[in-house]
Amino acid sequence: MAYKNLRHFIEKLEQEGELLRISTFVDPKLEIAEITDRVSKMPGGGKALLFENTGYDFPVLINSMGSYKRMCMALGVQELDDVTREIEDLFKMLSKPKESILDKLAMLPKLGQFASWMPKVVSGKGSCQEVVMANPDLGKLPVLTCWPKDGGPFITLPVIHTKDPLTGSRNVGMYRMQVFEKDMTGMHWHKHKVSAKHFMEYKKLNKRMPVAVVLGGDPVYTYSATAPLPENVDEYMLAGFLRKKKVELVKCITQPEIEVPADADFVIEGYVDPAEDLIWEGPFGDHTGYYSLADWYPRFHVTAITHRKDAVYPSTIVGIPPQEDAWIGKATERIFLAPIKMTLVPEIINMEMPVEGVFHNLVIAQIKKDYAGQAQKVMNAMWGAGQMMFNKILVVADEGEDITDYKKLAQYVFRHLNPATDIYLSQGPMDVLDHSCSKMGFGGKMCIDGTRKYEEETDNTYLEAVAPRDIDKASIMRQFPEIKDINSSLLAMDIPCILVAIQKNRPFHVRELNEQLYALPALAGVKMVLYVEHTVDVTDLASALWRFCNNMDPKRDSFVINKPASQAGRYIGAIGMDGTLKTRLLDNFERDWPNIIVADDATIRKVDAIWKDLQIGPFVASPSLKYKHQIYGEEAVVEQ
Repeated sequence: MAYKNLRHFIEKLEQEGELLRISTFVDPKLEIAEITDRVSKMPGGGKALLFENTGYDFPVLINSMGSYKRMCMALGVQELDDVTREIEDLFKMLSKPKESILDKLAMLPKLGQFASWMPKVVSGKGSCQEVVMANPDLGKLPVLTCWPKDGGPFITLPVIHTKDPLTGSRNVGMYRMQVFEKDMTGMHWHKHKVSAKHFMEYKKLNKRMPVAVVLGGDPVYTYSATAPLPENVDEYMLAGFLRKKKVELVKCITQPEIEVPADADFVIEGYVDPAEDLIWEGPFGDHTGYYSLADWYPRFHVTAITHRKDAVYPSTIVGIPPQEDAWIGKATERIFLAPIKMTLVPEIINMEMPVEGVFHNLVIAQIKKDYAGQAQKVMNAMWGAGQMMFNKILVVADEGEDITDYKKLAQYVFRHLNPATDIYLSQGPMDVLDHSCSKMGFGGKMCIDGTRKYEEETDNTYLEAVAPRDIDKASIMRQFPEIKDINSSLLAMDIPCILVAIQKNRPFHVRELNEQLYALPALAGVKMVLYVEHTVDVTDLASALWRFCNNMDPKRDSFVINKPASQAGRYIGAIGMDGTLKTRLLDNFERDWPNIIVADDATIRKVDAIWKDLQIGPFVASPSLKYKHQIYGEEAVVEQ
């Protein structure tokens, strides 16, 4: 369905019991984020929150898409897979041979439907321009400061419009915006993004780049800005398809080259001057659960701010998962399964992006396997597909198990895995926010082939050892005092993997320890050891996996073991992976290492004190308390 505006969506949320109105005063500086962090980690994502008393003229809506149900409501569907099936049906219809005139005539209604999704520029002004600020001032908007070490307040849900100066094609993307002055922000577009390419074209032409930023309107606009569409595919065509109604656009007042949705809540117009010096932007508590480091980015100068008379300021926070962005990612996972299947990987059955993998870090692909080497074929195809190029760990399974049942999936994958031959390491472009790479935006990748193997894929020099059901952790920890804890619980589930918390004290420590551990008879048959920092609670599998995925570069930090078996010339394969933090002293790691994101004590105490007044429900302690002992000092970045 198409929402008339953001207020319309809020009404629907309230009707469905998915919204909490908070009338108590809450400060947009740190307090809204702390409350939202507690609510978003409630079962199922908690409720959407409308903060009506912020000290500003506009209420703040947050966590509005922070559950499966609310994500479906935002896209106007009962189930996210409904969109997948609809896209798949479209692809099948378009690719079907048209043998007769009747077949071709049958296409006409569908072609008309395509036309109805295309955005349309209308004359006059839109409701987004009902109020024009005489002197544009970002200080009049309730822009959140989310985390204590953030570089300042950030607009976190901006829908940013740019155009290619040569072709005129529009791009709609989402990049955080740090507010520096009343009429100036940073523009945090990464070098891989389309808007950054537009910026470089304007730089060649030595021209100012017009930009418009939209906040609010139909929530489909926000989702479409995050969607991994091919370059030069208009995001508002996707929005029209999802809402079953074309998006009506109006020209900006001071940047008429750019058109924006007429029903948006706010429009921030301005420009980026490629000839101008960049600005030092950040740090920012990011979706990885770590602070992304400060860096140089373009300046965005505001020339106008317009808004609806009844405007609502939409926002979000990102940080240690789960957060609202996990559900936006789930929508992308489901919606883009069909295009991947129909155009790139026809054998794919299903895809899963676990929350702990924060989007790119961990992706599971399930395929229908028909021949040897098919998992590697899928690996190459997926790593070459749009934003999937940022994927760090790809697990490929076949139709033998449901990949959404992680326990059964792990059992199946490990049953068919020889770590010495079935794990493939590569290098390529990585997310700029990935702090584990030795070089920014470039690092290691790993594919774990957990499919059943054909004879051609089997190396007979390796034997399969029987994995233990448990190990003597106390004995191992006495022998290796740098090991602070071991989680061997997976062994009892027929998953031959253990997690080890280590306090490193010398260069190459993890590599050496891995060799020493695998020399122990007790670890025969354990196929994988995952190492994390000694401060990590390895008994909390979800949290430990999140830390591990963030902190490992697969190519640099994987150590394959070929352990001689009792039979001459035969081996047992195993692997250790180093998911600890990296330093110059111990790891020859030259980049700064960021800290995990936690709220400050004063904000936690303030929210504790007002919790009852918020009328959210039973008291919920700050999620940050779980991680306070895991930060590395007072600064957001570890200086090494």
